[in-house]
Parts: sequence; structure tokens; C-alpha cells
Amino acid sequence: MNTPCGKEPQPPPVPRWLTGAEPAALVDHFMRHPPGGFEPFTCATGMPGFWTMFDLLTTADEQLLALIGKLPGNRFLRRALRWRTCFMGSTVSEFCPLPHGGAEALVQGMFVAWSGKTALLLVKDIPCNAPFLGAEANRLADQLVDACKANGFFMVEGQALAWVPIDFADEGAYLARLSASRRRDIRRKLRRREEMRIEIVATGDPRFAEPAFAAELYAQYLEVYNQSEIHFDLLRPEFFAAVLRDPSLDGRVFLYHWKDRLIGYNLCFIHDGMLVDKYIGFRYPMARECNLYFVSWMENLAFARREGLSHYIAGWTDPAVKAALGACFTPTRHAVFVRNPLLRPLLRRIAGRFEPDREWHGGSGSSLPSSLVELSQEEKISYHAWK
Repeated sequence: MNTPCGKEPQPPPVPRWLTGAEPAALVDHFMRHPPGGFEPFTCATGMPGFWTMFDLLTTADEQLLALIGKLPGNRFLRRALRWRTCFMGSTVSEFCPLPHGGAEALVQGMFVAWSGKTALLLVKDIPCNAPFLGAEANRLADQLVDACKANGFFMVEGQALAWVPIDFADEGAYLARLSASRRRDIRRKLRRREEMRIEIVATGDPRFAEPAFAAELYAQYLEVYNQSEIHFDLLRPEFFAAVLRDPSLDGRVFLYHWKDRLIGYNLCFIHDGMLVDKYIGFRYPMARECNLYFVSWMENLAFARREGLSHYIAGWTDPAVKAALGACFTPTRHAVFVRNPLLRPLLRRIAGRFEPDREWHGGSGSSLPSSLVELSQEEKISYHAWK
């Protein structure tokens, strides 16, 4: 059947990557404006990757870090454990971007791009039955894991990705799913919301072309970054400027003003019927005084509901605080190939020491066990938990 204008309806475009939970152009900006010390590249299969120095202890558990800290010459050892590494994926995508094609071809494409130039080859953030990805994407991810294992990789559990289904009528219905103590605590944290002025500005808006405004947003991103316990990918001002000025990304910047000052923002993207939360910036201490993390969480949920979106993808960090706010979790996996065959058995044996989010990996779409949800505010939602 012809359309009213006499043209045949066009099929929807084929996504560049099956596992993309965000606009593909966001990864393009990452490739053009990589974090400091990153050297991006693209495999012949179309899978992105990058070279960088990697601290092997980045995600080590506290026991291992304490043991190393007691060893003689531990400072030298820490420096020796920084290896140049070839990563497949990006740090701006929720999952490793997997293009269409066979899993074995993807693995061989990685080996060709890597060419044994570094001690480690690491495929980061492979999804595991992610409930908001299609069956084909999850099937390819599982096939990739099998192909990696067959080619000498071993698997390490990655971070747990938080998400919320938008299947509630209003904020009250959402909060009703939480315990009474959680509801009281969250409502207390939302009291300052009425004092704020909240703007929602689309990426590509002329305001983001103003150098002073862009610099202020980047400075607030740095405030959050500098408080983080893990420093891996410091995104550059050029990346943020390109993203904020790109209307094709369908991004939304939630701007929070209090007492006539911008005290924080949240950069999200609308993609495939979902709201994907990517970056926050805070001005301390005002953002903390206003419990802005909690306010922004509820505002994001409200926006997603108003827009008729299906999911809110809340990101990787701070699983304890996100669980207390009602998030579910989906696990990820990293595939690791060690060039030195003598080191492979050792690193495979201690891989469990580098799985910080194991307790959140209760299966596809799992929510936090009730025993953890009911832990006290002081135990789980500390200052460091919501930085």
C-alpha cells in the first residue's frame, strides 16, 4: 500500500550495533574526542576499541588491596601493575557495541586489531540476558562469550547495570513498591525539590554553544569525577561540547537551579523508547544539601513516564543507593585474554577478586534481595555512595 504522498513506507533503519542502548553517534563522539590517554580504533568488523594504560587493581576487592598494601615495596608493585591494554568497546556505551555478524568473526577481528601488541586484550561490558535488549542482541552476546572462551579468553563478571521499568501510574505508585522506611527516607530527601527551578533542555540548543555555560557544566562534571574512588576515563571538554551541541542525539539536559544558582545537571538520552542516564554534574556542597541525586532520580522517572518510555537505564555506579531507590539490575561480563601463557592460569584463578558487583548479579532483571534493601541508611547510603 502506498502512503498518501505516493511513496512506499521505508523500513526502520538497521541499528549499527545490536547491543546499543544509546545513540550510536555518542560512541562516534567518543572516538573523535577520546578521554586523555586513550587511543581509539575500529576493527574491520566495525567494533570500536581503544588502547590505554590500565591499573589491574582498579576493581580489586578490599582484601586484595589490603594484602598488597602490606607487602614490602608495594608502591613499586602498584606501578608495575599498570599495563598498557587493548580494550574492545567504549566507556560511553552501556554495553560493548556488537555489530551484526558471526561471533567467531568478531573474535578474529579483535585479534587482528590487537596483534599481540599489549599484555592484555579485554572485551568490556558484554550483556547477559539484558531485559531491554532484543533476543538477537542477547543471543549474539552469548555466542560471543562462547567464542571468546573457545579462543582462550576467561570471563570476569563486570558491573551491574541498574534499570527501572516504567510500569507505574505515578510517583506514589512507584514509591509504594518500597518499604515504609524507604518511602519515608526518600520523601524526606525530596523536600527541597519544591524550592528548585528545573529546566529540561534538548541537546543542540543554542545555550550549549555559549563557552561560559559549557565550561560551567564541565566544571560540575569534574567535581563529581574528582570525588570518585575510581578514575579511569576522564572525558574531555571537547567531548562534552560536541555532545551537547548535537541535536541528533535526542539528548535531554535536566538543569537544577536553587537560590538562583545552577547546582547540578543530568545528561540523558532518549533511545529506542528508553531514557538512558549518562552523566551528572554537581556543585558541592549545595547539591548535597538539596539531596540532588535523589531529586534527579525521581525527575528522570517522571519524565520517562510522561514521554511514554518503557525503561529508565540508570547506569553502573552506586548499586547500593540505586537499589534503595527501587532499581533492578542486569549483569555484564568482561572477556580477558592474557598474552603470556604462563600468567593465564594465575589471573584466571584470582579473577573473582576483581568482581566488585557480584552481590548485585542475581540474574537477568533481578532486584536487590530484601535483606540488603532493609539495611540502614547509614550502612548503605553514605556520602560516598551517591557522589
